[in-house]
Amino acid sequence: MKSSAPSTPYSPLRAASSPALLGWTVISLACVLAWDMSALDMPMAHWFGNSQGFALQNDWFMVNIAHEGARKLAWIIVMGLSLAIWWPVGWLRKVPYPRRIQLVVGSLIALVVMTLIKRISVTSCPWDLSDFGGVGHYVSHWAWGVTDGGGGHCFPAGHASAGFAFINGYFALRHDLPRAARLWLATALVAGFALGLAQQMRGAHFMSHTLWTAWLCWTTSWFYDLLTTRRLARQAPADAAMSPDELLARD
Repeated sequence: MKSSAPSTPYSPLRAASSPALLGWTVISLACVLAWDMSALDMPMAHWFGNSQGFALQNDWFMVNIAHEGARKLAWIIVMGLSLAIWWPVGWLRKVPYPRRIQLVVGSLIALVVMTLIKRISVTSCPWDLSDFGGVGHYVSHWAWGVTDGGGGHCFPAGHASAGFAFINGYFALRHDLPRAARLWLATALVAGFALGLAQQMRGAHFMSHTLWTAWLCWTTSWFYDLLTTRRLARQAPADAAMSPDELLARD
């Protein structure tokens, strides 16, 4: 059942497309591009690996907890938020029904986008490269269509997206619970970078993969928020003209 809490007025589209959001998006993109231009991916990878490979690639904690455990936890959270669409608890009761849907769907869209990009990517993982005991050679992910001799399908960082995909929650919550939205964003960023670093230590990704995953999840979530807010803004006049009984019947 849906929450019986009073409906919260939806923010206008202008708020969803505020200059501040655009500014943060551009600044973060500039930071990601600056890292790419620095050519620090390989030097950082050498912190954790050498010609013999990566010492932590098959480490029990890294594989079973930081990788498999974190992935399962992310899906448990998604399932819990999905149930909360109809049966919200705690502070989720203060989030309007459409935003609770956005809280789940936006994260899933971000995951789908990451999966699709990885599927067409020819960039290989560090552990596939000759510098770390593999057979491939380093090729920038900007060299589109140029293969590196490795397995490919390693860009962006799929595992880090298990944390970064929840950036979507910031956009879903900011209209009604701005303080909770900021806390949610900080948690998602910490989780994403922690998972990304764990994979870098195993040789599964470069830092640039993690950074691009964060930016792509942020941008995907913002675009979805714009679409959701536009739809709700168009729907609001029609809802205002309906009687309470008609609204309940439609729900």
